[in-house]
Amino acid sequence: MFACPGPPAQNVLDSFGTLKRSATEARGGLILKEELMSALLVGYARVSTHDQDLTAQRDALAALGVSAERTYVDHGLTGTNRERPGLREALAACRGGDTLVVTKLDRLARSLPDAREILEDLTRREVKLSIGGSVHDPTDPVGRLLFNVLAMVAEFESDLIRLRTREGMRVAKAKGRLRGRQPKLNARQEAHLVALHHAGEHSTAELGDLFGVGRSTVYRVIERDTRRRQQGSTTTTR
Repeated sequence: MFACPGPPAQNVLDSFGTLKRSATEARGGLILKEELMSALLVGYARVSTHDQDLTAQRDALAALGVSAERTYVDHGLTGTNRERPGLREALAACRGGDTLVVTKLDRLARSLPDAREILEDLTRREVKLSIGGSVHDPTDPVGRLLFNVLAMVAEFESDLIRLRTREGMRVAKAKGRLRGRQPKLNARQEAHLVALHHAGEHSTAELGDLFGVGRSTVYRVIERDTRRRQQGSTTTTR
């Protein structure tokens, strides 16, 4: 008949049980750590014009834990335009379990249909969406409702911007302040550019550098001069 283990034996058993639990917890922690490391944060930032700066959005994404290497940007593209290279790259970089991070929803989309389409694509691929640090669960009815509300607000703000722009242009036109796009070179500068072009001493790129304009402007000036000469020749012949 076996005797029950005494205090020394019980201490050994207790120590073994504690060691086993510690090993199990450590293994579980290691698995959790590997899962967290495999799940990446992918950031996206956007500004509508080339004059705007992306620094504030980059800093905000970095504060949310997104690395610079995983941040994709679009410069000079509006949120109503779905054909954005940076957005396309950000979505392509996301894998199942990853999180797409934006500072505000209007950086991602400015219309409700576009926002819904992007969200459905992320949901289908099991990619989470973080807006300003708040992760939205599209499978939760309340989370989906909040997302739709934010998308509607972003679309409303976009409509207001367009309305104010049209109203401002209408007022400026009525006051005679809206005269359309002004030429980059005046008549005297254009004549000087054409004379240098006919002299054949400068290339198109050099002429652009001399007058501080792009090559497309140089081509337009030369083309206008050529048309004027052709029209003058036709009038003389008649």
